Amino acid sequence: MFEYLTAGESHGPEVTAIIKDVPSGLFLTEEMINKELIRRQKGYGRGKRMEIEKDKVHIKSGVRHGLTLGSPITLVIKNKDWKNWQEIMSPEPFQTKEQAQKQRVNTPRPGHADLPGIIKYNTRDARNILERASARETAARTAVGAISKQFLKQFDNQIYSHVVQIGNVKTANYEDVDEKLDSYFKRVEESPLRCGDIKKEQKMKKLIDEWRENGDSVGGVIELIVFGVPVGLGSHVHWDQKLDGRLSQALISIQGIKGVEFGVGFNSAQMPGSKVHDEIYYKQENQGGRFYRSSNRAGGFEGGMTNGQPLIIRIVMKPIPTLMKPLHTVDIDNKEKQFASKERSDVCAVPAASIVGEGVLAVELAKAFTDKFGGDSMQEIKNNYKNYQDYVLNY
Repeated sequence: MFEYLTAGESHGPEVTAIIKDVPSGLFLTEEMINKELIRRQKGYGRGKRMEIEKDKVHIKSGVRHGLTLGSPITLVIKNKDWKNWQEIMSPEPFQTKEQAQKQRVNTPRPGHADLPGIIKYNTRDARNILERASARETAARTAVGAISKQFLKQFDNQIYSHVVQIGNVKTANYEDVDEKLDSYFKRVEESPLRCGDIKKEQKMKKLIDEWRENGDSVGGVIELIVFGVPVGLGSHVHWDQKLDGRLSQALISIQGIKGVEFGVGFNSAQMPGSKVHDEIYYKQENQGGRFYRSSNRAGGFEGGMTNGQPLIIRIVMKPIPTLMKPLHTVDIDNKEKQFASKERSDVCAVPAASIVGEGVLAVELAKAFTDKFGGDSMQEIKNNYKNYQDYVLNY
């Protein structure tokens, strides 16, 4: 379940998503999805496009009177900027060769899909590539993620994100924050950079402003945390069933993401094994025992499966490659040195990427959850889940 497809170009009339299978009986409204779309559009360092687009989803199929039907769900998000691009992005042929030449993009941008895309798809216009490669597509994935989140909430799964680094300014990972969950993430939601440290947030803003003045862009690191995940999602049996592998693929597919780590991640290379692995204990309880660990350096995964600990995942986003001070490139026609073309863009999209990351993570968890517990309706899945919980409690 929760397999989906997105379609649409950045400056086309709309972006669309179709979710193939969602269990019946899940309460769902457009407002729930729109809340996530609003979160995605916020953030210090966003560009002018976000002043134009006010994303709202339209559910075209699969939901009736607030409940999913079990049939495919179609989601449509209109692009308000389409009115300014109707001639350039029209599906109809150009009337003249002069018109086609005038609107062509022939200077591929370093760091984008432009050059490998035009070679792969045998086109002389980079716009045929950049329109689909654009992060505008993540609006559709955020909408799909909102539905997945709503599903996971029925089983007390909670997904959070925060920004732990912008440029060279770092703040504490969640496990190092000495504060209650609710109060900390309430402050994160109120922060334009999704940073829970107010002092570090001011330094991050200053860095973004300085790099913007130089015509540059800024990247950063996002931490994703999931509470309430049951033990046993994913599998060690086949490489493509390992859930941490599936999550890595999904997260790295987000535009601009260049790295993924779980738990202590890359730091484990410089640590002895005794400080990396989480020791196992058993606590006697009145209604059965419980396995537990006093640390979570594995980030909630062992052998490609969830181990009952919170999931701790970090992703790194590179600086956006569209720069107001363009980098050198080559004209694909005469092969002479040029400056890259400029498209309207953000200076820093790390806060927005954290919301996309939440959505993408939710989709993969929902897939793994329904793989494990099966069922065509919410009630059937809940019954299966309860039976499994009883089994785990008494193991």
